[in-house]
Amino acid sequence: MRFGFFGFLIGVFIYAQDGQAQSVVQTADGAVLRGLDKVSGDIQDIPLRAGSSFELGPLNVALSECRYPIGNPMGDAFAYVTIYEDPLQPPIFKGWMVASSPALNPLDHRRYDVWVLRCAMSEASTE
Repeated sequence: MRFGFFGFLIGVFIYAQDGQAQSVVQTADGAVLRGLDKVSGDIQDIPLRAGSSFELGPLNVALSECRYPIGNPMGDAFAYVTIYEDPLQPPIFKGWMVASSPALNPLDHRRYDVWVLRCAMSEASTE
């Protein structure tokens, strides 16, 4: 949670620069996350419903929620993600990831990268 709250505040600031109030966001049913194995180069795009998780190697990636600007549902998304490497240890990542700025609050793992691509509406988040 190194930059979790700080990263979220920067994301809010980026949205506010458009002159839009922060109340102009919508919560989606899920999100599409991308996982990268830096050793093998394998990339996975994972549609995920809010409240569910998936396995990426030894990592358990859980999505709490995804929000997006109402006027641009395929636009800049931000998702609250929790990632565990060992379920008996604290999470290695817990916080908001911003689709337009994945480096703003990244997962810091030696082998895997995970980032949010976009929010998914009910017709897109079928898994």
